[in-house]
Amino acid sequence: MTDLIPGPKADQALLDHAVELLQEAGDLTLNWFDRDDLAIDNKGDGTPVTDADRAAERLVRERLDASRPDDTVLGEEEADKPGTSGITWIIDPIDGTKAFTRGVPLYSNLLGVFDEHGPLLGVIHLPALGITVYAGRGLGCFRNGKPARVSDRAEPSACVLSTSGFNPWSDNALLGVKHAEFQLRTWGDGYGYAMVACGALDAMVDPSVSLWDVAPLPVIMSEAGGRFTALDGSAPTLVPGQQTSAVATSSAIHSAVIAALNS
Repeated sequence: MTDLIPGPKADQALLDHAVELLQEAGDLTLNWFDRDDLAIDNKGDGTPVTDADRAAERLVRERLDASRPDDTVLGEEEADKPGTSGITWIIDPIDGTKAFTRGVPLYSNLLGVFDEHGPLLGVIHLPALGITVYAGRGLGCFRNGKPARVSDRAEPSACVLSTSGFNPWSDNALLGVKHAEFQLRTWGDGYGYAMVACGALDAMVDPSVSLWDVAPLPVIMSEAGGRFTALDGSAPTLVPGQQTSAVATSSAIHSAVIAALNS
């Protein structure tokens, strides 16, 4: 069964605005992509950040200041901006910065929007590939304007399970999915989640992620007919500053993935 997001239908114009914002910011990052002179800094937690990350988030914030000044804005690179409207925008200017700095074109830009009912909009933009996957509560999920849907493959041996990296996995979880005969790949970060929503992959698993990494996923996976949970099958912890685990799957294979991870 699909995890339906409760609440009224999202406004189509707001979804269109979110898509345009993220595409503009994401396309801006191409100015720095695959450049030999890209400067890479390390944040306090040891993760990399570049001028492209900062510029993309700044652009989204400036556009929102002009178009929706009363909304709350949370971003990975700048301080939170409180608002009064009940709408919260969550920005990850570059998801997959390590891929970006190495010239790998699978990095993405992420945007999640929440209201008083919960997840409202989700957008994943893949600038170097020209792909945008997006959804609004009650509006459906789309890839470049065409409806997107998770796969209906139900046999683990026919399903591809991806992750951002195997280092954070427990040995038991890794052996569990291996013994269940899932095909294992590492097409990670937002790209992997987008491909699950489009049916190209069947499952994406990350044992530890931040809110920025997965904010678009509840509504995207719901509207694509899939599931989005934590590793134990419960609801992920979508709170700023707290890590959560994440499992995005087709509905057909979710139970088998959870069972394998917890075997």
